[in-house]
Amino acid sequence: MTETKKAEIMNIADLASYQENAVVSSQVLRAENGNVTLFAFDKGQELSEHSTPFDALVQVLDGEAEIIISGKSFAVGAGKSIILPADEPHAVKASEQFKMLLTMIRA
Repeated sequence: MTETKKAEIMNIADLASYQENAVVSSQVLRAENGNVTLFAFDKGQELSEHSTPFDALVQVLDGEAEIIISGKSFAVGAGKSIILPADEPHAVKASEQFKMLLTMIRA
C-alpha cells in the first residue's frame, strides 16, 4: 500500500489507474473506525452482490456505474453520490470505465 501524503493538495482520482479487465483499488485513508478507498473499474467489471454491517458513501469521480441496492438499480455518474445502507445487499457494475471513492465509517 502506498501511503497517501497528508497536508498536500492532490487529485485523488490519480491514485488509481484503469487496468484492462480489472478493478484496481488504492486505500487513501485507513483508521480503526473507518477507511476511504479509491476504486478504478474497467468497463464491464463488477463487485458482486454482498452486504456490510456499516453504511458506506460512494462518490463517482469519473465515468458511470450501475449500483444495485436490494434489487433496485441506480445509474450513478461523475459528480454524483449514493449511500449503501448497512446490512442491505448491494453490487457495483461498470457501465463504462469509472472511478469511485468509497468511504466507510465503522460505528
